[in-house]
Amino acid sequence: MQIPTPILVTGAAGFIGFHVSQALLAQGQPVVGVDNLNDYYDVGLKQARLDELRPAPNFTFHKLDLADRSATEQLFAHHQPQQVIHLAAQPGVRYSLENPHAYVDSNLVAFMNILEGCRHYGVEHLVYASSSSVYGANRTLPFAVEHNVDHPVSLYAATKKANELMAHTYSHLYGIPTTGLRFFTVYGPWGRPDMALFKFTKAIVEGKPIPLYNYGKMERDFTYIDDIVDGVIRVLIQPPQPAAVPEDDTSPAFGSAPYQIFNIGNNCPVPLLVFVETLEAALGITAHKQFLPMQPGDVPATYADISALTKAVGFQPRTTIEAGIPRFVAWYRSYYGLSSENYASHFKAKVA
Repeated sequence: MQIPTPILVTGAAGFIGFHVSQALLAQGQPVVGVDNLNDYYDVGLKQARLDELRPAPNFTFHKLDLADRSATEQLFAHHQPQQVIHLAAQPGVRYSLENPHAYVDSNLVAFMNILEGCRHYGVEHLVYASSSSVYGANRTLPFAVEHNVDHPVSLYAATKKANELMAHTYSHLYGIPTTGLRFFTVYGPWGRPDMALFKFTKAIVEGKPIPLYNYGKMERDFTYIDDIVDGVIRVLIQPPQPAAVPEDDTSPAFGSAPYQIFNIGNNCPVPLLVFVETLEAALGITAHKQFLPMQPGDVPATYADISALTKAVGFQPRTTIEAGIPRFVAWYRSYYGLSSENYASHFKAKVA
């Protein structure tokens, strides 16, 4: 019996990478996970995610910085994956204002090394993380893949747009099938501490104010992690094919190369204050709200047009914030040892 070729998942200790790896392993698919375990946020949380993955006999992990060209070459040479899900990146819009060089190393140099690995080892499909932030100053909602994305408003967004351009070049020159996924505000259990839901929950539990930028007048297309994972796997098994493109087709998302870009979101923008109210209900605690002006690099609203992804692979998000937020809160309480009995006393101790 032929042994399945492992799928390379970069950023396997990260939020989305962990969940994607877990789903693939549950299907019996061998996974080679890679992560540099940097300290952008709590390394202990990343290690805890890995602890959940390590018992699987078909999971292999390498602590590796993909910006290291030689190490990345050795990774591809050793495992020779036929499919790559590249989710490793330096995330965060606001952090890019403080540490821009981290984004060049992690989002540009590392992506170049991934593309070269795919080129030299005959990878059959590269699926990689782009971001809704590429829409930048675009004011037309919902964001559609046909829209122009030439006006990023953060360095993070610029690096993600660059990834899309680099991927197209390699698809065109070397015939590598590539699919970029523009993620829209992903949330759920094992989420990132720098994301709104995690930060808000921690602050509310500790009796601290939560910052609401643009004076709370924000909307986000909050997308539950299980829906994201479903979309990633659906895309993975349907690589793009080269196709003849009509001369009058100017869509920046598709072309004659085996290349495609999709939005992957909930297709349902939620006002930030409604999001907070749903979190307050799940926690049973009223938040102290701090209304602040818009931050540089932020945008007031995101809203994904997912019609292209739905048409291509049948993607359909199913999780509302009324269902998803309580699941996150349940995980948060469990992970931090806040049982229903000591939850209230923990809160009272924090605000006393």
